Amino acid sequence: MSEAVKTPEFTTPEQERAIKGAGVAGAYDMPIEEINPVNAHLFGENRWQEVFERLREEDPVHFNEIETAGRYWSLTKYEDIKAVDADHARFSSASGITLGFRLDAEIPQGAFIGSKPAFISQDPPEHDSQRMTVTGAVAPPNLAKLEPLIRERTCKVLDSLPEDETFDWVDTVSIELTTLMLATLFDFPLEDRRKLTRWSDVVFAIPEPGGVVETQEEKRQEFIACVEYFARLWEERKENPGNDLVSMLVHGEATRDMHAAEHLGNLLLLIVGGNDTTRNTMTGSVYGLNKFPEQYQKLIENPGLIPKMVAEVIRWQTPLSYMRRTANQDCEIRGKQIKAGDQVLMWYVSGNRDEDAFENANVIDIERPNSRQHLAFGFGIHRCMGNRLAELQLRILWEELLARFEKIEIQDEPSRTFSSFVKGYTHLPVKVKRKRSS
Repeated sequence: MSEAVKTPEFTTPEQERAIKGAGVAGAYDMPIEEINPVNAHLFGENRWQEVFERLREEDPVHFNEIETAGRYWSLTKYEDIKAVDADHARFSSASGITLGFRLDAEIPQGAFIGSKPAFISQDPPEHDSQRMTVTGAVAPPNLAKLEPLIRERTCKVLDSLPEDETFDWVDTVSIELTTLMLATLFDFPLEDRRKLTRWSDVVFAIPEPGGVVETQEEKRQEFIACVEYFARLWEERKENPGNDLVSMLVHGEATRDMHAAEHLGNLLLLIVGGNDTTRNTMTGSVYGLNKFPEQYQKLIENPGLIPKMVAEVIRWQTPLSYMRRTANQDCEIRGKQIKAGDQVLMWYVSGNRDEDAFENANVIDIERPNSRQHLAFGFGIHRCMGNRLAELQLRILWEELLARFEKIEIQDEPSRTFSSFVKGYTHLPVKVKRKRSS
């Protein structure tokens, strides 16, 4: 792109909070009205727990207002989150799923590409028809077909791990496995699979010096590259369709007439949904079980607990911290007056640590009886369509880990994602010790 048509720089709500949120005091060391959970520093520094602990206790429906986003509310209790997530008539997804610009704001040039949002940020009936188009890729019959391939690739990655040598679990295992899976679902060239990882990281990256992207223009150029790549795949699949997600979008009744740029929202949704969430839970499972070694030992002694462990780790990790809705009408939650047009943030990460829903919620308990009632996949019509695939990948990973290794031991604390939306890891140093045949 020439210099003359570059996108002007602008500040997003996430950037505004990142700038203002550096060096904030502890949650109990400031007036409660000054607490703003949309602060990437809290998550990058792993200081989010006490924020939500205090809000759940003292102000479970919490109000904030900033220049770029306007008014927004944070829901922190399990039952309130579940109720709003289920009420798509009063709380719409159509304006976006993350904290966005004020409804009366002029959207800066280059803030979005494409005129249609992803189906996750739509309301019925558009949501239902577009979601239906791609659901088959992650339906149980297709997952049964995919399982042998997932296991084969998992084994290959695990067999290649170095022993008695520190390596980065995030890049070597979590990213590699999820990216291979994504490439399979898209029938994407394997040699280019790390492009999927890159685009996934860029989606919710906050532009900053030394960050994933440094400017809004760099972010926009990455999106353009993504659109152009998939446009080529799009044309190929028109003529030679397969059973992959791109072919389903190309030939689906609700999606086939879209322009390539209009598909960016759906494509990025599927990339992020299949990459960020699963890979961060893969890392979170290793980190979490190391933090609760008695649970790790229980799993080693009884691998039959793997399915329960998977559900519990997903609850404990909660790879996407929140989802946003926009109020369609004036309403009341716990005595707080929500105005039509207000943004409402459902903090899944807080609901999953709510002691009223989960006893000893900060602890991993792989035999927890209600772990599958977690909110990490959302609730209602927007519940994550890839939840079964994520669980399958995690189950296979741990079946093969327990078969090969005595232990995966973390060597230091992880580096965490600088985001209040994606709750993840950028680096986790580990060592593995293989089992010896007797």
